[in-house]
Amino acid sequence: MRAEQVKELLKKDSSVQLLEQMYGKGKAEENAARYVLVAEGFSRTFGDREFEFFTSPGRTEIGGNHTDHNQGKILAGSVQMDCVAAAAANGTEKIRMISETYKQDLVIDLNHLEPGSQTTGTLPLMKGVLAGLKNRGFEIHGFDAYVTSNVIGGSGVSSSASFEMLVCSIADYLFNHYTRDVVSYAKAGQYAENKYWLKGSGLLDQMACAVGGIITIDFANTEEPEMRKVDCNFDDLNLDLVIVNTGKGHADLSAEYSSIPNEMKSVANYFGKEVLAEVEEADVIANVKDIREKCGDRAVLRAFHFFEESSRVDDQVAALESGDKERFLQEITASGNSSWKWLQNCYLNETPQEQSISCTLALTELFLKKIKGGACRVHGGGFAGVIAAFIPKEHTEEYCQYINKALGEGSAFVMHIRKQGAIHLEF
Repeated sequence: MRAEQVKELLKKDSSVQLLEQMYGKGKAEENAARYVLVAEGFSRTFGDREFEFFTSPGRTEIGGNHTDHNQGKILAGSVQMDCVAAAAANGTEKIRMISETYKQDLVIDLNHLEPGSQTTGTLPLMKGVLAGLKNRGFEIHGFDAYVTSNVIGGSGVSSSASFEMLVCSIADYLFNHYTRDVVSYAKAGQYAENKYWLKGSGLLDQMACAVGGIITIDFANTEEPEMRKVDCNFDDLNLDLVIVNTGKGHADLSAEYSSIPNEMKSVANYFGKEVLAEVEEADVIANVKDIREKCGDRAVLRAFHFFEESSRVDDQVAALESGDKERFLQEITASGNSSWKWLQNCYLNETPQEQSISCTLALTELFLKKIKGGACRVHGGGFAGVIAAFIPKEHTEEYCQYINKALGEGSAFVMHIRKQGAIHLEF
């Protein structure tokens, strides 16, 4: 399509219905404006020519906090916050991408995708994704793209994975006839973070962004993770998922994140295994004295968190699919307590005076105690960023006002689970 077609196209009833399905009731107009923005930006920057729309969501982690990298289980969902792009092949071996959100103009030569000295930011991440796709047999050539994103950056709803999966969907549609699988997408994103950002991440973020809806994944087989969609609607449980930005970003915490899988794996290595999924919890308990001496106490605690949290995912899925709200909230609370006490990813030991996650959890627990319902937990990587709160719908507005007063206006975001993952979008 061309830019001049977009405004009228987005006014069609079918387009409005699609946008409301993706972004939530009453949200069609504001998100239509984002598609107009990238369409006009593409035309202005790259010339008045045909382009395609692409979108890739952020994600929420519902269960399985820091289990994917040791081949455990997770429960996650895609959300309405997303990256949106207008893109088209350009007939060269260079990619040019304009990020309206971050005011960046990136040019990448596909013949030079080797890692550089820069290990943060969009440029190395994009190079890493492209290299990861090439390594997995993707055909890739040059394209132009104009991108906008409203996924909260550096805060735990995976702005990075959303962007990674956007790049994958563009490359797949333009040059591979849209035939590649989402596991290949996810592994290219993981490769970028592991090799170009030097961040020891797993596959949770990428899979949740790529697939769409609420999903549970068992990563026992990393080449072919066992994934299925969970038939659940939080509306049916009379719950709103509220993500709270605590005001402290986590963009500079790669070393802290990497310490978690590394310490878990050190316990697995004690038994001659690579990851904790290959170890029995009972064997860790039986050898705990020696493991504490060799691996350290925090590694042991993080191992216990892995076993219990991975097992907890099955209980959460069962509760959601049976509509057992109380059981589900109990499991969310247990997950949060385990992350706080055993995984220890709510604040940094080096800076105990800075505890944005802990303070926000405490504020939320005090609110929940007053209304006698709901649950909360650290969300995503932790240490900084966001928390997740499940709030009874009749108290959502009150909670958002409460938390915005405490942390600053615009801190609370009511989430909408969207069915679409990283896709080429046709109106």
